[in-house]
Amino acid sequence: MLKYQSSKPSILQLRRTLQAGFETLKKHPSKNPAVGPSKLSILQLILLLSVALISRAAAQPPIFVDVTEAAGIHFKHSNSKTEHKHIIETMGSGVVFFDYDTDGDVDLYFVNSGDIPQAKQNPQQARFGNVLYRNDGDGRFTDVTEISGTGDTGYGMAAAAGDIDNDGDADLYVANFGQDTLYRNNGDGTFTDVTEISGIDNDLWGIAAVYLDFDVDGDLDIFVVNYLIYELSMPVTTFKGIIGYGHPRSYEGTADVLYQNNGDGTFTNIAAAAGVTNPTEGRGMAAVVCDYDNDGFPDIYVTNDTNRNFLYHNNGDGTFTDESLFIGVGYDEKGVAEGSMGVDSGDYNGDGWFDFIVANSEKATLYKNEEGLFFTDTTADSGLEQPTLPFVGFSPLFLDYDNDGHLDLFCANGHPQDVIEMLMDHETYAQRDQMFRNSGDGTYTDVSETAGVYFTEALVGRAAATADYDNDGDTDIVVMNSNQRAVLLRNDGGNEKNWLGIKLIGTRRNREGIGTKVTVAAGDMTQIREVKSGSSYASGSDTRLLFGLGAHQRVEKITIVWQRGTTQVLEDVSINQILTIVESE
Repeated sequence: MLKYQSSKPSILQLRRTLQAGFETLKKHPSKNPAVGPSKLSILQLILLLSVALISRAAAQPPIFVDVTEAAGIHFKHSNSKTEHKHIIETMGSGVVFFDYDTDGDVDLYFVNSGDIPQAKQNPQQARFGNVLYRNDGDGRFTDVTEISGTGDTGYGMAAAAGDIDNDGDADLYVANFGQDTLYRNNGDGTFTDVTEISGIDNDLWGIAAVYLDFDVDGDLDIFVVNYLIYELSMPVTTFKGIIGYGHPRSYEGTADVLYQNNGDGTFTNIAAAAGVTNPTEGRGMAAVVCDYDNDGFPDIYVTNDTNRNFLYHNNGDGTFTDESLFIGVGYDEKGVAEGSMGVDSGDYNGDGWFDFIVANSEKATLYKNEEGLFFTDTTADSGLEQPTLPFVGFSPLFLDYDNDGHLDLFCANGHPQDVIEMLMDHETYAQRDQMFRNSGDGTYTDVSETAGVYFTEALVGRAAATADYDNDGDTDIVVMNSNQRAVLLRNDGGNEKNWLGIKLIGTRRNREGIGTKVTVAAGDMTQIREVKSGSSYASGSDTRLLFGLGAHQRVEKITIVWQRGTTQVLEDVSINQILTIVESE
């Protein structure tokens, strides 16, 4: 299936149209008897000037335009802020891009926090809930929460989408402060809450969730990151006599959860037996799954708030070993356990190995993968240290925003302490987000000032996700802000360079191809991506892959390594299309 839609004119198309007009006038001036030689010269001059202006515009970097209102999205995160200032209030919540109705247009699921949980609270009286927006395919979205039955009213934190029953449509896992929720997609636009019958019993403070097939049996499992042990009865926290949100070190950490899919609609928590629980050191904030050593088994990287991070290496026998201390991703290069927030994985330097970007309470940290043997902290060398130092990063994302074939970086920023401006002279609660362009030589440049007006606005950033929601060939972004409006940013101009979108369909179970590696070779450029569900902070991006191709006019080869070992190769592939690839039998 090939699909290409565009909601905005391409500068390249306009240029070609003008050039075609110029050629027509030059070859057939007599077709317009009113046009004499002098007037023809004027028209030619106008056309040439137009082409020059458009060419100059095309050379400008893409910008992101806030189209939230125009798209019909009216979601505002609510945290029911209290004078007590429970720490749960400041954490924000996540968002997921996924195609729930399988129509080729990715939809949006917003997680809301809402009412502070009470012991005898009646769910029917809840004022806030999660919201599902259907993508109508024309740049607009429609609220289908009530029809779909996905308006969970728990104190929401995160969500992830994945096809747990291999029926061809994605199901939803919602992580809450309290009991989590699992929604099964019925395939008719509705969902059923199957939390209880499926065995999902996590009632801790769930703050992130990711899907993976850790045992490579074709059924998606679920890893849930839990944060702190927090009770609403705990006393207030004060700083210089001012009530504020408590520091994470004031509370105990708690164990994470790994739900193994039993293949019959039920799950079993095997975290302890698998070796992925560490409540003593864990104050989990986020997780990303990738096969960092290319051995065919998905590994799990967990970021912790003020504790060292964990890298659980998949041993291939149902167990994991935390390798973070041995291969250099537990602490930064100074040996400091950072206040880590969100995380993403991607091959930023084009060497075929997946690297990590971690957002922290101060600077970001970029870990370069040294061929699966160990990681090097390249934050300073990459140029990311100084520009990220003044910000509290929450949600980092790898994306190729200008389609040049190199992974750029976006980060949603915002301080967790709402009284910080009364405590510190140089810090603010609301902060602007940042965009960094990959120079192609291992370094990044802060291009926030040229990335759109949105990047001048100070908001309390928390979560973010990416997708080509309008199917026009460039990557768009949705941002969640704490107790503020959500923002949909449309990429304008990224598709002026060539691109290729890829959607995978697995036939041997794991229908979305999560964990599958895709390598695209075009001219002198080779890129590798892995399909993942869940990354950044509390969120999930579109599982379709978008490869920027720069000026390359064709793709010589696509190599797909499905997680169960099958390799599939396509050659001489046309560009500027969304290509659906079905796993070969």
